[in-house]
Amino acid sequence: MNNKNFLGIDIGTTSLKAAVFDGEGKRIALRNVDYTLDSDSATGCIEFDAENYADICFEVIRELKSECGEISAISVDTQGETMILTDEDGKPLCPAVVWLDNRATAEADYIREKLGNKRVYEVTGQAEISPGWPASKLLWFANNRPEIFSKIRKVFLLEDWILYKLTGNFVTEPTIQSSTIYFDITSREWWPEMLDIIGVTPGMLPKILPSGTPCGEYDGMTVVTGALDQIAGSLGVGVTDSSVLSEMTGTALVIVAVTDSIPPYEPGSVIPCHIHAIDGKYCRLLWSSTAGMCLKWFKNNLASGQSFRELDEEAAAVAPGSDGMTVLPHFCGSMMPDYAPEARASFNGVTLAHTRGHFARAIMESVAYNLRQDLEYIDVPENAEIRITGGGASGSLWPQIKADVTGRVLSTVLESETACLGCAILAAAGTGFFSSVADAASRFVGIKKHFSPSGTDYSEAYERYLRLNAAYIDSLKSK
Repeated sequence: MNNKNFLGIDIGTTSLKAAVFDGEGKRIALRNVDYTLDSDSATGCIEFDAENYADICFEVIRELKSECGEISAISVDTQGETMILTDEDGKPLCPAVVWLDNRATAEADYIREKLGNKRVYEVTGQAEISPGWPASKLLWFANNRPEIFSKIRKVFLLEDWILYKLTGNFVTEPTIQSSTIYFDITSREWWPEMLDIIGVTPGMLPKILPSGTPCGEYDGMTVVTGALDQIAGSLGVGVTDSSVLSEMTGTALVIVAVTDSIPPYEPGSVIPCHIHAIDGKYCRLLWSSTAGMCLKWFKNNLASGQSFRELDEEAAAVAPGSDGMTVLPHFCGSMMPDYAPEARASFNGVTLAHTRGHFARAIMESVAYNLRQDLEYIDVPENAEIRITGGGASGSLWPQIKADVTGRVLSTVLESETACLGCAILAAAGTGFFSSVADAASRFVGIKKHFSPSGTDYSEAYERYLRLNAAYIDSLKSK
């Protein structure tokens, strides 16, 4: 087993990471390539050259094979919703339409009027109908670029495109299709009613294979279907059932919680339900637009002479609850569980006695409060372990604050490139080196440190946050 190597490629919005892991899950090589998207603020169009995505992949594969020697299998995860439209021969008809692209606002409104949020959620798991979803964008091309739409013979998402370029096979997997809103997550087939509305036939869409399924070969490596990036990242921290969930505090806060069934539709909620990479499982994805970015904003603008380590030390000297200071961390709006994109951040209860350390700690606490809100909203079992990643997991103070605020055990993991590791897990399981994805994850994922609740009482501070936040959100809704 130890002489087997597995390659995981994580294709994000503005960078690609690729890592090789040995048969015990130890990372032995890493590559990181940045790229810049083409955007037009006047039109809302955000694009990237489709062939360039593939060229970057080919180059990092070549470099890693040269460095590591034989690689047994490869799997890829990608950002969701980025779409490539091609002719019958797989030649792109236009640049890739990136998930951030918001040109299809009118088309999203039309689909909402035609079907309604409840119907779309019950079929696809998506609680809102966004201009970013591929269904909206395909309808935009039909309405605004008929000369392109009439030539479309293959509709790829980014993961599908990379698999096609590697193997020549037109295939996909369910986790990446969950947010197209033309994929039925109950039947795991294309949704005919939505296809009729957007003018797409099933023959224009790839063959659906489960995550972790061999789908071809490239340069002596077995190519295995991957997963949506956040779901791959959850596998990379060992999330395979509801006893464990993942939380990432990077720029944003992202939670992935596995469930055995699709939760009922809740009016006003925008929390989606996706198919998970574990066969038969679903997952809820929750996020807040700013988390680690809040602390980075404070450091860059109001504490530019301090390192994050120094801010941690100053914040650690402040009493829990930040001596009455409360932050509402809505720098880019409130997303979940309270959807109010027009919301903005605020610092409340500030006095002359408050210091820089108070501000830093209050920001950390606010993200922990938001995390607790999310966990309570989706009714996560009290004994569920939370595996944490991102910059917010790099020190000791912030994870301990989260453990104390939530009353739950939080754990950090040994591997920082969790999405790449999640793909390597799929590659290893998909080629039979482990009996299942869950087995591969249990063997590859190592725990670095546990943070247990210390007994610190945050109840008063948390209630203060909830009161302030509820009053603010209610005031926005009443306008």
